[in-house]
Amino acid sequence: MIRPTLPQDLEPIRAFWNPMIRDTLVTFSSEEKTETGLRDWFAARQAAGHGCFTAHLAGKPVGFASYTQFRGGNGYARSMEHTIILAPAAQDHGFGRALMAAVEDHARAAGHHVMMAGVSGGNPAGRDFHLALGYRLVGTLPDAGWKFGRYHDLWLLQKILT
Repeated sequence: MIRPTLPQDLEPIRAFWNPMIRDTLVTFSSEEKTETGLRDWFAARQAAGHGCFTAHLAGKPVGFASYTQFRGGNGYARSMEHTIILAPAAQDHGFGRALMAAVEDHARAAGHHVMMAGVSGGNPAGRDFHLALGYRLVGTLPDAGWKFGRYHDLWLLQKILT
């Protein structure tokens, strides 16, 4: 089941997001989410009117997707970038596709034109997932991210929503 994220989803989200931060190249960040930081992150998305959706399996949050403006400034006001994170138990069950559909539909309904994905070069499954959803690889930023003692490329993928 996919539904809008609620405040009570945040702690379970943090529980599966932090291992992804700590142990994988899904994100270049090495700073784990704190309870306060995640609440602030969620509040900022709500205040901006940007969607945040949670996947539930057996009543428990197992994935989320959200979006925010791609870059600052009013010239980018219709260009969004998303985040999607799935707990290992949620992978390969269609939750990723359903979450992306919810985020894209929400952004489209809000009048946004572009959805961007920034995918770690160390995450080819993430790139392939986005390509399968109709995203197009529009650029590679060599050595843009640092994690686990080395540099990694950043792949930029784009989907036109309108």
